[in-house]
Amino acid sequence: MRRPWWWRQPAEERGAMRCCAAGPWPQSGGALTTLLLTVYTILSKVHSDRNVYPSAGVLFVHVLEREYFKGEFPPYPKPGEISNDPITFNTNLMGYPDRPGWLRYIQRTPYSDGVLYGSPTIENVGKPTIIEITAYNRRTFETARHNLIINIMSAEDFPLPYQAEFFIRNMNVEEMLASEVLGDFLGAVKNVWQPERLNAINITSALDRGGRVPLPINDMKEGVYVMVGADVPFSSCLREVENPQNQLRCSQEMEPLITCDKKFRTQFHIDWCKISLVDNTKQVSTFQEVIRGEGILPDGGEYKPPSDTLKSRDYYSDFLITLAVPSAIALVLFLILAYIMCCRREGVEKRNMQTPDIQLVHHSAIQKSTKELRDMSKNREIAWPLSTLPVFHPVTGEIVPPLHTDNYDNTSMPLMQTQQNLPHQTQIPQQQTTGKWYS
Repeated sequence: MRRPWWWRQPAEERGAMRCCAAGPWPQSGGALTTLLLTVYTILSKVHSDRNVYPSAGVLFVHVLEREYFKGEFPPYPKPGEISNDPITFNTNLMGYPDRPGWLRYIQRTPYSDGVLYGSPTIENVGKPTIIEITAYNRRTFETARHNLIINIMSAEDFPLPYQAEFFIRNMNVEEMLASEVLGDFLGAVKNVWQPERLNAINITSALDRGGRVPLPINDMKEGVYVMVGADVPFSSCLREVENPQNQLRCSQEMEPLITCDKKFRTQFHIDWCKISLVDNTKQVSTFQEVIRGEGILPDGGEYKPPSDTLKSRDYYSDFLITLAVPSAIALVLFLILAYIMCCRREGVEKRNMQTPDIQLVHHSAIQKSTKELRDMSKNREIAWPLSTLPVFHPVTGEIVPPLHTDNYDNTSMPLMQTQQNLPHQTQIPQQQTTGKWYS
């Protein structure tokens, strides 16, 4: 038998719900319905906080189940109909618009559960992290909010000295986060590594590492990186990746030869060329002494901002200097140019006085000759072009006299004349469609 939605709440809230729901029930059906809706609305606003206790340096996975939030949304109007509303989630750190840097969230579709996952850091140990979870019902646009309190605990074996990161090509991140699948993978790793302690440190989607979105064909996966840590050195099987032969095959984009690959191949397709083996016991400190120079404060130095009692600076003099100097230079240049253009002109009389008489006579003679030629060009007679000569009469053969007289201004005579402009020209008969001629 399916239990009511309030049964899935914590025990303290269930007791409060029963207490609020108890009492004499009215006999009227309408009043009963109104009371039930009122109580349901009040109880649906109850926000329950859930506490989780992950360990630093160990993978943390929290599933946001849609079934848990369905009870806080109004049911379908038809009784007995199974609700399958599209629900999406929004997660953020309380008081901030986003989640902490180590915490990720994924939800493929509104009809699938959301997953919060990540690896807490040692800096957050002992500090409660409150995550606000807001569920959105995409059918009714109702919202419900819960708080997830993450209490990060310190791990005794953190950090694990030997860490290996695998790239699994046939898995998506939400598939790998399932407890059964992750357990199978850790079991296969433990089988080939044989450690005493083995933990999943982190899981990262290949898309977060710069991978490309796969094509939606052949059920292709985006791939996922899984980092695990152990307390014993790497096994010989994992060390086979570092062989020169396998490194050469990887450089040629060929599959390396790994003896323990068959223990993963049944369920996980691992890209052995992308495996990363980190031995923290051999890590050399990369700390370098800071070379003092400009811009580096000495030890114990602190930045001291200016006090609020500083006097305001007067920029009036700076403005005058910035504006007056260019204006003065421009004015001087303008006066010099005006003196050269207006006050240094010699004039025609001074020019004539300084010019020899022979040059003036030659210049005058040239001007007179030019004027005489222009006057003569207005009265000259030119030969008429053949196209403007009179045409003969088509019947009598008589030549039509010229159109112009001797005193006619030939300068305005057009070079070409049409036959319509000739007054003595006989019109040529036109051929009609009937085959007869008309004059």
